[in-house]
Amino acid sequence: MSAELIINGDFFETRVALVENGQVAEFYIERSSDLGIGGNIYKGRVVRVLPGMQAAFVDINLEKAAFLYVSDIHHPMGEIEQLLLNSCEGSGESEPSEEPAEPSEQEFNDVCYLQKHLVDIPIEDRLQEGQEILVQVAKEPIGNKGARITTHITLPGRHLVFMPTMDHVGVSRRIENEKERKRLREIMCAIKPPRCGFIVRTAADGVEPEKLEAEMNFLMKLWENIQRRAEQAPVPSLIYQELNVTLRAVRDLFTKEIDRLIIDSESEYRNILTFTETFMPSLKSAVELYQGEEPIFDAYGIEMEVQRALSRKIWLKSGGYIVIERTEALTAIDVNTGRYVGKRNLEETILKTNLEAVKEIAYQLRLRNIGGIIIIDFIDMEKESSREKVCNALKEAMRKDKSKTNILNMSELGLIEMTRKRTKESIGQVLCEPCFYCDGEGYLKSKQTVCYEILRELERDRKDLFGQNINVTMHPEVAACFYDEERVHLEKVEERLHSCIVVKGDSAFHLDQFEITVLDLQGEG
Repeated sequence: MSAELIINGDFFETRVALVENGQVAEFYIERSSDLGIGGNIYKGRVVRVLPGMQAAFVDINLEKAAFLYVSDIHHPMGEIEQLLLNSCEGSGESEPSEEPAEPSEQEFNDVCYLQKHLVDIPIEDRLQEGQEILVQVAKEPIGNKGARITTHITLPGRHLVFMPTMDHVGVSRRIENEKERKRLREIMCAIKPPRCGFIVRTAADGVEPEKLEAEMNFLMKLWENIQRRAEQAPVPSLIYQELNVTLRAVRDLFTKEIDRLIIDSESEYRNILTFTETFMPSLKSAVELYQGEEPIFDAYGIEMEVQRALSRKIWLKSGGYIVIERTEALTAIDVNTGRYVGKRNLEETILKTNLEAVKEIAYQLRLRNIGGIIIIDFIDMEKESSREKVCNALKEAMRKDKSKTNILNMSELGLIEMTRKRTKESIGQVLCEPCFYCDGEGYLKSKQTVCYEILRELERDRKDLFGQNINVTMHPEVAACFYDEERVHLEKVEERLHSCIVVKGDSAFHLDQFEITVLDLQGEG
């Protein structure tokens, strides 16, 4: 499989496209006026604790207060011990000595376990209003929701993710070779200090122990610097800023499976060379500076794919199509046969359309970065075996997705319910805004409907308008409707009111906007 990382860097925005076999698989965008905050670490202040929701609002100096769930709260060992001590005192259990000894390794592991599973300690006993707290943005603000934060800090590197609040070693599930997984886990268990955790990333596949140890030390020093900075910083304030979208793409996407990285910004090109020389020297030769006259996204056919990712309807090669509708609560995807009529029988036609739609749906979810609850309405299939084929095909197609997904079996109605982890806004939310004309509803009143609203309004003001010369100003298309198919109805209203009604089109009016005024003709002659 051929794969390329194409980066379009401008002073106003940076766009990153992961292209697999000539098709845009992932797309990221970051604007200078609205830099992403995912992964940033802040020193914040608790402004409100909500016992009923087991959550809290934290001021981290953003437009909206960030949201912290009780399950996302980590307590240092001393605080956990104190919570447990308070619990013991309340139950009459033995009291500790005046000077508690340094906890053993086993005691630390026990506390870590309790820290993870003590869900019965309510948030009002963990946090107080006004308390200062170090947090990391787990989910960026989406729509009207503020950022979701956590106190479980993670610091991602090229090969490792450092977890200072956990005592655990994990290996990316994308490393499928069991022998390699075991090797990496044994290396990290041997070199890591106690009372901290690491996740071995996909890029670490085949990496020698010396590189892993060097990166581990770098991440631990970074954490020490963050802690020192947090002690001296005011509240609220930004303590650590995640890499920009260009270097994040290099760190997270630029693996040995990528044939080349092409970027059109000379300054960012130099930054990438410096980054690769430090963390991945073997890939430095695959970095290229694009110098063509045609814009880079046009040259590689990416611009057209981005525009397609904003379309509501997507046609399939067979002639069928899918429709993607985003609502406040979920995303609904509808599959239709369209122009495809098949060759043999109805069941085969439907199955082929559904299987083709599966590939396109998996692609669009990843490309558009659609998250949350997703409902897919496949074309109804009579055979249970056909439904299983479609469901299994969807699960297989979603395996390439880096975001965590959960897919339920198809219902009798042909619906598949699934979830996809959402950490930031989708492409549509970033590149688009609700229509100011229809306020995001997606529909406008028809011209005929507006005509009838005008006629009813004239009838409603009959007493004031009777016998008067009336001017009605409206959108030109509505005026044309009055001059054509609705002319008879307008003349009837004129007869009832014993009035002369002048219809006037004004392009400044919205389609459903109109204005009724009485013409004062006295003194004009």
